[in-house]
Amino acid sequence: MDQRISFVTLAVADLAASRAFYVDGLGWEPALDDGDVLMLPAGEHLVLSLWSRASFEAEVGPVATGDGVAPITLAHNVRTAAEVDAVLAEAVAAGAVAVGPAQEREWGGYTGYFADPDGFRWEIATNPGPIGQKVLP
Repeated sequence: MDQRISFVTLAVADLAASRAFYVDGLGWEPALDDGDVLMLPAGEHLVLSLWSRASFEAEVGPVATGDGVAPITLAHNVRTAAEVDAVLAEAVAAGAVAVGPAQEREWGGYTGYFADPDGFRWEIATNPGPIGQKVLP
């Protein structure tokens, strides 16, 4: 098996709200938008797939619910701390909820988080290490 991820699929409560956030707010271009699923190219060989929760559950099974944060983060890496701050501000302007201010991390990076309309956490980061540089376009 090749070592790669092709799709990240998230079940969302309100696909219209997700569309408004990602497409209208952040300006992402859909590759597919059929009413049950919104597919957004997120890299050269990666797609962020947002499924209406009902359609997701019909194929995959019931979604666990409860208090707390989903045990996943999505990360968007940039080159500088100023870009981290700019992307966080753009996301908040598009309707995201700021989770906390960006800050220097003990491992040498600078990161901040926002929550999308379903509460999924996005990390906006600059990572000076070799793996952090590898993921930049």
